[in-house]
Amino acid sequence: MFLSQLLSSSPHAWLSSRRLFSTTSVVEAGYKMKSHSGAKKRWRSLASGTSFKRDKAYHSHLAVSKSPGRKNRLSQTTYSNPTQTHKLKKVLLPYGSK
Repeated sequence: MFLSQLLSSSPHAWLSSRRLFSTTSVVEAGYKMKSHSGAKKRWRSLASGTSFKRDKAYHSHLAVSKSPGRKNRLSQTTYSNPTQTHKLKKVLLPYGSK
């Protein structure tokens, strides 16, 4: 009820009042950002929230032609560097972090 009264009073009154739904400027922008689906499937956030981890690609496909040492390296987890972490926070968590 409060929202309908606020919107009917003035077309731009809701912009000047406090934000009702979010701490971001989604209302002013008129749209929501989407998380990157490919990044969501590949990267996982660490519990500390300061970095991300992922599995390496090419581990299982055409494995006969790869050496055992290469297979071992491809089976290990890799972590994001600071540049990747900054980009991943913007792509994966557009509203969740700074």
